[in-house]
Amino acid sequence: MSRDIERSKLPFKSTPERASKPLSKTSDPFTEYAGQTVIPGAPKDEHGNPEGTEFDLAKDDAFDGMKVVVLQFYTGEGFDFEKPRAALEQKGFTVVRHTSAPNPDALAAELADASQLWVISGERSNLSELHISLIRDFFDDGKGVYIWGDNDPYYVDANLVGQALLGSTMHGNSPGNKVLHEANYGGSGFVQHQITTGLEFLYEGHTIAAIEDPSERLVPIMRGSDGHIVTACFDRDGKRALIDGGFTRLYVNWDDAGTARFVKNAAAWLVNWGSRKGKQKWMPGSHPD
Repeated sequence: MSRDIERSKLPFKSTPERASKPLSKTSDPFTEYAGQTVIPGAPKDEHGNPEGTEFDLAKDDAFDGMKVVVLQFYTGEGFDFEKPRAALEQKGFTVVRHTSAPNPDALAAELADASQLWVISGERSNLSELHISLIRDFFDDGKGVYIWGDNDPYYVDANLVGQALLGSTMHGNSPGNKVLHEANYGGSGFVQHQITTGLEFLYEGHTIAAIEDPSERLVPIMRGSDGHIVTACFDRDGKRALIDGGFTRLYVNWDDAGTARFVKNAAAWLVNWGSRKGKQKWMPGSHPD
């Protein structure tokens, strides 16, 4: 099988005809609470967050048939991605998960009808230069990318992808394991953002790495209990990405504060509903101008 894939012939560089379903039959996939952390009058769950999926960023089934490709290179400690999968499916996403790197041709084909790619790093490199090139092209075409790492050394591929796409890496090993609330004046905690819709409290992860952003292209979403950036987003030029140093949130203490909602909100945000490029590629003629 050829490894020499011409950039101009990548499937996600083609015309708008797609195998995937449209984003939604509704005019807006988001709930009326989009961007609100505190929702007055909402019933609260045991952790103090608004209880009920109507307080998520997106409506249930809003992204019916849209595909999330997951490259999961850490599977220890019972991390089978089943809980994140169920959360994403609640919003209509179809999850395709790989626990080893597909060959570049297979990855290109997999990304052809995907709305976003999640890379969960392990302690050694699984991605070749050609994989990284494919991921960069996917990102440059306006598709969402979520880059997950964790404490040292579980960020090798996260750093390869983060450096290639965002000029960002992560490092360190903080004990974490705290529940955070909305931050005040740049301290630990999270900011008000579409991704934190319906969140008053959020678990930071069991052990975490700190995000480095030397070019200052990212917006911090959450700072850990040690004050370092755990989660940050990129939102420029019609492109969106997240980089996160706490993948333990995806399987450790999942039922603690806010993780399921955070995962659903992040995927909904990465769809990039409002970008003109996204409209042309994913639902031509269906969105309001």
